[in-house]
Amino acid sequence: MARNSLRTGASAILYLPGVFFYLSQTKSPTRPLTLPRCSHTVSSDSTARMSAGDNCSDPIAPPVAKKVEHRMEMFGDVRIDDYYWLRDDSRSNPDILSHLHQENAYTDAVMAGTKQFEDDLFAEIRGRIKEDDISAPIRRGPYYYYERNLEGKEYVQHCRRLVPDTGAPPSVYDKMPTGPAAPPEQVILDENMKAQNHSFYHVTAFQVNPSNKLVAYAEDTKGDEIYTVYVIDAETGATVGKPLAKVTSYVEWAGDDALVYITMDEILRPDKVWLHRLGTEQSDDVCLYHEEDDMFSLDLEISESKKFLFVASESKNTTFVFYLDISKLEDGLRVLTPRIYGVDTRVSHRGNHFFIRRRSELFYNSELLASPLHDVSNTIVLIPHRESVKIKDMQLFADHLVLFERENGSLKVTVYRLPALGEPLTQLHGGRSVDFVDPVFSVDRSESQFSSNILRFTYSSMRTPPSVYDHDMDTGISVVKKIETVLGAFDESNYVSERKWATAPDGTQIPMSIVYRKNMVKLDASDPLLLYGYGSYEICIDPSFKGSRLSLLDRGFIYVIAHIRGGGEMGRPWYENGKLLKKKNTFTDFIACAEYLIEKGYCTKEKLCINGRSAGGLLMGAVLNMRPDLFRAAVAGVPFVDVLTTMLDPTIPLTTSEWEEWGDPRTEEYYYYMKSYSPVDNVRAQNYPHILVTAGLNDPRVLYSEPAKFVAKLRDLKKDDNMLLFKCEMGAGHFSKSGRFERLQEDAFTFAFLLKALNMIPSHGFAKI
Repeated sequence: MARNSLRTGASAILYLPGVFFYLSQTKSPTRPLTLPRCSHTVSSDSTARMSAGDNCSDPIAPPVAKKVEHRMEMFGDVRIDDYYWLRDDSRSNPDILSHLHQENAYTDAVMAGTKQFEDDLFAEIRGRIKEDDISAPIRRGPYYYYERNLEGKEYVQHCRRLVPDTGAPPSVYDKMPTGPAAPPEQVILDENMKAQNHSFYHVTAFQVNPSNKLVAYAEDTKGDEIYTVYVIDAETGATVGKPLAKVTSYVEWAGDDALVYITMDEILRPDKVWLHRLGTEQSDDVCLYHEEDDMFSLDLEISESKKFLFVASESKNTTFVFYLDISKLEDGLRVLTPRIYGVDTRVSHRGNHFFIRRRSELFYNSELLASPLHDVSNTIVLIPHRESVKIKDMQLFADHLVLFERENGSLKVTVYRLPALGEPLTQLHGGRSVDFVDPVFSVDRSESQFSSNILRFTYSSMRTPPSVYDHDMDTGISVVKKIETVLGAFDESNYVSERKWATAPDGTQIPMSIVYRKNMVKLDASDPLLLYGYGSYEICIDPSFKGSRLSLLDRGFIYVIAHIRGGGEMGRPWYENGKLLKKKNTFTDFIACAEYLIEKGYCTKEKLCINGRSAGGLLMGAVLNMRPDLFRAAVAGVPFVDVLTTMLDPTIPLTTSEWEEWGDPRTEEYYYYMKSYSPVDNVRAQNYPHILVTAGLNDPRVLYSEPAKFVAKLRDLKKDDNMLLFKCEMGAGHFSKSGRFERLQEDAFTFAFLLKALNMIPSHGFAKI
């Protein structure tokens, strides 16, 4: 778990690069921006009703959080936090809940005049979606498995159909039959039925056992990422045994009748891995390993061959791995790679060898090794370290190895033919690259059949909808299996995607991915622009497609991703130079990108909006304090903004495991460095742009109190009359609401906020494209 925007599990949903905004440019008359005025303010301990029917003729004034002095002293430095009282880990304090409700009511009141526009915009965004659709079927044994969306429904059905001819070898031209003559569809799990009694519902880790008779899935009904694992009969849907309670989403089958799963400690750190046999009580489960070092967390994966489970214990700098032979569960976990500080290993299996991707200080972009199953300490180098190429991921097949790599900020996929089983493994040469069309794009591995010669991957660019391909690794032929449908008159040839580079203060070249509609922009500094940034955890924000972003591009907006340091786009050093005592590079890189875009005539300060989420919300808070004059509007989603106070408190989830990311402020050097950029600690009396801040009450990654404190302090100190809105979802967590349409509604709200900030909302109705 990290302060990022990724869901984990088999059915992961990727929210990066954050929420995309869809702003309107129209020649219709616009209203001037006005803010609510009122003769009274509403404090968090006030009993005044927050409603449009208040005694003031104008809209309500913003809530004013009460001040309760909380003194913190370290290294002779005294900090006063007047809003420390807003933290309540039980989420039940009535004063705090009242304050959050008041903030939500104020936000609703300010945005009341744009509600019809917001609803119309939501309808437009939703109208591009093919609501009744299925995912690209994946073959597992005798079945095709896939997910089905139904018209008007928020959640998916998990389905399967029999493969008509299981004796035929897989081919890139295979197609799941449908229609009256096809094998009937079987609905294994309907999330819509399960979600009926919950305001939040999320299923992940949908795992089918080897015999295809049972399914295990992990369910979260609060957004706190504490899961319950259920086992059901794949034919009847009947529950098998008792559920596993208070676990993570890490769960894998160990044969047909056993599960391996991971639980968390009191600070939500995955720390124990367990073996559960069906038909037994959870209290009787066997603990296979307990990671007692609170800098480390556990992870769980199954090999592509399905013969081994791998348990990784990982910190931000170090990962070591155990393996579990599924055919010999009684042997328990065994060490595959040793615990060496600064060495990170990721592993898989094929034939008589384990394959190991190893990163170290010397080989920072990783090398690929192999070791015999019977002698894991005896390794040979298959792919040596390369200074300009980072091995991002690997995928193994019976006869092939696929590497997902990065070079000069761009992705590439390389396929290697492996020697036949029994023949010696030696250094690999002559890999064949998969060709892609766009200059900047995103490509991700997908589930593939280990015994086949077919690689499945998902490709998209900022102008190309997500497309699932099956690639024949022997012939090099790629066949498209699914393209995300975009309803309406979409034509990707209308859009331009390009790469530009900004110069950071230290001379480093910072890549940016840019997309716009070529017949809608002028590139004369008059165009509105949205700049997104993240820059943490070595996470790469690759340029990808978002259908609802068309509402922005088709109205003349330019959309830009700043690939700033702290991410991993340019290799491991890119990450190292944006963390710990070099964290400020992340912020100055983002500012340099903004200045470049203004200098080159993409936009002006008055047309520049910015967005970041989670650790990207920290970025927003930092640059708003540093250069508030540079931006017109900012959206900080679930922002990690109380950095110093949080990282000084080891009882808060993620704190101890992230000292290697941000630093340990219990040491003086890190204390003062983190204090110098922590957004809450650097709010000051100055003008700020329009700001929207969001939070989730049940968020375990960024406590709701961090954005609440940030907003309270901004309200107290800022000198402008610009909008400052805080929207806290009272029944959700880090990833906000769970339904697919609910999330679009949130997007529409955010877009309406930015349109309001830019004076771009039409005075008379909704301007259609």
